[in-house]
Amino acid sequence: MTNTPSAVLAARMLVPDNILFQEVAGNAALLNLDTETYFGLDDVGTRMWQAMETSATIGDAAKVLSDVYDAPLETLQHDIVQLVLNLQKNGLVGLST
Repeated sequence: MTNTPSAVLAARMLVPDNILFQEVAGNAALLNLDTETYFGLDDVGTRMWQAMETSATIGDAAKVLSDVYDAPLETLQHDIVQLVLNLQKNGLVGLST
């Protein structure tokens, strides 16, 4: 799978079993239990994560977030793709078509 924006938006986020997600006061911490890589999410990043977990595709999650934040869909698509690529680079998520 290529990591073009359109491919990412068409994919579903997969969370490996070795990743721990913990929400605290609207923010979240992700921890790769194998590599001990830690990643913090602010409130918007946490909401993106939650939307991706419950949506059929990452693109669907962007649509939900666009409604929640009353923001342009293109802006949310760009932001969510950047988050996913960063999480993927750090071994915290995978993608499935």
